[in-house]
Amino acid sequence: MSSFFAADFIVPVTGTPIINGVVETDGNGVIKRVYKDLLEVSDREKIKHYKGIIVPGFVNAHCHLELSHLHGKIPRSTGLIEFLKAIIASRQEDKHNIVQAMEEADRQMISNGIVAVGDHSNTSISRAVKKKSPIHYHTFLEVTGFDPKQSEKILEDGLKLKQEFEGLPASLTPHAPYSVSRDLIRLISKNEVGSGFPVSIHNQESQAENEFFRYKTGEFVKFYEWLDRDITYFKSHSKSSLQSFIPGLPVSLPVQLVHNTYTSSKDASYVHRINRKVYWCLCLSANLYIEGTLPKLNNLLYNNQPVTIGTDSLASNDRLCVLSEMKTINAHYQSIKLSELIKWATWNGAEVLGITERYGSIEPGKQPGLNLLKNVDGLNLTPETTLEKLI
Repeated sequence: MSSFFAADFIVPVTGTPIINGVVETDGNGVIKRVYKDLLEVSDREKIKHYKGIIVPGFVNAHCHLELSHLHGKIPRSTGLIEFLKAIIASRQEDKHNIVQAMEEADRQMISNGIVAVGDHSNTSISRAVKKKSPIHYHTFLEVTGFDPKQSEKILEDGLKLKQEFEGLPASLTPHAPYSVSRDLIRLISKNEVGSGFPVSIHNQESQAENEFFRYKTGEFVKFYEWLDRDITYFKSHSKSSLQSFIPGLPVSLPVQLVHNTYTSSKDASYVHRINRKVYWCLCLSANLYIEGTLPKLNNLLYNNQPVTIGTDSLASNDRLCVLSEMKTINAHYQSIKLSELIKWATWNGAEVLGITERYGSIEPGKQPGLNLLKNVDGLNLTPETTLEKLI
């Protein structure tokens, strides 16, 4: 049996916004047809009319579900190094508490209209939650190891972890430039070439990361001393972290760079010149929570690389809500049109996860979910904008 949803605007994402359009779905939420005029609908008495904007379900391109138990436990504005120390110190939490927090976080994302998530994990503890959730999760299994002598063993452990996610979409990814050796990046890349999945890497979250790669000085040197790790084998590169690690990735692998808080215009131009498929993932609430600063968005947009939106984890955010992230972007970068923000929050995220056949746009045959943005000003967000999940 069909359902009909009408609103002031329908934003299909792959086409222009439709004024007073109607979306028809079947009993499973699959899009049957998109109408540009109410008069085209024969069963007009079945139409449910809404004030606002109907958009596809959101894709949270970057999250850490397994850190949900840390909500409110790590102080704000400590900087990345102190944040990392707090994460490391928290790994011994009771398993039952971790699972309960993940289940609540999953419910929160469902109610916030999120239909798919690119989730970073270090363990298999989130598998059961993901398996029973209606959300499509792609798990990026973070591989870490800065000692090149340990690369083969670390990869082996990563592949064993990947086996634990059998039956669910999962792939190996380097955690960050400062935590993965070049040898390990090469091994991860060799294993994932041909998978069709991207690597999703934390990029330039702090100025200290660039300093470490350029000069082998600063807070990261002290961080490895705190970890009691010998990094004598690491040589400075006289260039930024991004320009140091990205040449080690095969051109065939799409790359999602997450955070990009200190990515310069030179870095963005470099990415453009080497002709790679790169997605810039914005997690502004987490940037503000950890470092108290934001990326220079003009640097990332200059060469038309696609942008995705993530929430990061509840360790560095108050909520897992893509609409909240869109409102934060809108507040700080007012030149970005809502239609573009919606594309970042839907199609681009679905594209990076390889799931556009079902998610990311309102088109016949797809099952993307439908969200209603209420309390809007035409095709503009307001501070009062809220979300109602329609299907």
